[in-house]
Amino acid sequence: MTEHPSAILKFSGYRAVIEPDRWVPGSFTLIVDGTPQSHVNLEDPSQLFFEYIQRIGHVIDQLGMPGEPLTALHLGAGAFTLPRYIEATRPGSRQQVVEIETDLVDLVRAHLPLPRNASIRVRHGDAREVLGKLPSGLRGEVDLLVVDVFSGARTPAHVTSLEFYREAVSLLKPDGVVVANVADGPGLAFARGQAATMLAATGHVAALAETQILKGRRFGNVVMVGSRAPLPMDWMPRLLASGPHPSKVVEGAELRNWIAGASIVTDDTAVQSPPPAKNIFQVGNRD
Repeated sequence: MTEHPSAILKFSGYRAVIEPDRWVPGSFTLIVDGTPQSHVNLEDPSQLFFEYIQRIGHVIDQLGMPGEPLTALHLGAGAFTLPRYIEATRPGSRQQVVEIETDLVDLVRAHLPLPRNASIRVRHGDAREVLGKLPSGLRGEVDLLVVDVFSGARTPAHVTSLEFYREAVSLLKPDGVVVANVADGPGLAFARGQAATMLAATGHVAALAETQILKGRRFGNVVMVGSRAPLPMDWMPRLLASGPHPSKVVEGAELRNWIAGASIVTDDTAVQSPPPAKNIFQVGNRD
């Protein structure tokens, strides 16, 4: 049995493991508490593996001019998949990553090194607490803010509320976007609540996912995109065409119908995201 690089994370107590992808040379999967959290292709960081990450990558591709450097803030590090993608496709971007699990960052940096000369700064701490402590010069200067915070397979409640999103949105440029990875199951009560909450914080929201997920028929990831500026309409067919397929983008009146009266989440009512069934994402130890 091959011993893969691993660490017990001090904050959560979960075990993090880096396993090579046996099918894609030069690629690795980060697994935390049995749940695959990140996939990285070190030989070509512009190649994204997980479907929801591909969708976020397509949103990033629509920002500004192709190849133009961005100012990006990532809440949740994982294996730094998206910071690597941005550096590969938009060299010279300024990026900051917030992660509470220092042992996770150390594990990833030791075994999946970040690109040399990339401007990627890591800030350690709770995502919401760090938001309030960021330099004042960053406020109003962020092109992209990614919310991908998980403890094991669930998103903590305190990064799902209106108060949280308002603090996050205050960092954006007038046309900047916040992108959130929302995991939910049949009925989509949690995801629809997140859409209502982000809409209240930004004014403009689109939801992207595989068709059956958006219909609430199975567990999966919904990518929420919010901005204080109207989301360009030409984004929508491009995001659909980019895949993975089958896919759907919900926005405008259709989004409001999809929300269907879901309540806006506040600090007083926030709950963590629902757990997936163990056979959906979790994996056992592999050779």
